[in-house]
Amino acid sequence: MFLNLFLILSTLIFINGNSPEEEQGVRYANRCETCKILANELQDRLQETGRSHDVLELGYSLDDVKPKRRTEYKRSELRLLESMEDVCQRMLNYNLHKERSDSTRFAKGMSQTFKTLHGLVEKGVKVELGIPYELWDKPPVEVTQMKTQCENMLEQYEDAISDWYFNKQDVKDLITHLCAEQVLSAEESNCLKEADDNNAKEFNKKKAKHKANNVKGDNEEL
Repeated sequence: MFLNLFLILSTLIFINGNSPEEEQGVRYANRCETCKILANELQDRLQETGRSHDVLELGYSLDDVKPKRRTEYKRSELRLLESMEDVCQRMLNYNLHKERSDSTRFAKGMSQTFKTLHGLVEKGVKVELGIPYELWDKPPVEVTQMKTQCENMLEQYEDAISDWYFNKQDVKDLITHLCAEQVLSAEESNCLKEADDNNAKEFNKKKAKHKANNVKGDNEEL
């Protein structure tokens, strides 16, 4: 039984490849996968911070007589900076789903492979993966390496993200602006096509909500 289990795990967990990492079952995130998740996570974070109705007072004077410039937090540079600050850290919430071969192999939630393994352990089956049981649910090296890629990409393309935030987010989603048009070549962008329909629906939903909020804000000013 242990031999059969080992063969099943070998099929589920290890992916053949030419590089030493792939021979050990490691296939790091490519630039397309990293950029797509970065863009999705940043847009999600902006959705969260965009719920605030705070108004910021900008400017400073010694006598405090000169009126300060007021701006909505949801339209401010501060909101963008705070959203970008922890966006790569959010990648550690992802797991590697080795039963999948496309970019959805990086996803939140426990993979089907580890659900099966945990179920076997709960039934008393001895499962040996070469790592302590308490480390099973820690982010794998593929995820931690993707976080590092994210940090480098965020620093390199900060201006492009800022341009989208202030000027273009009503026109196109961040995946299109950042990944398809800035970071990736046509040959590198295959993973963006894997969820085109879902991305378009989500973008249209966010765009409609954004317009509704703007109309509401204009009516309140009147």
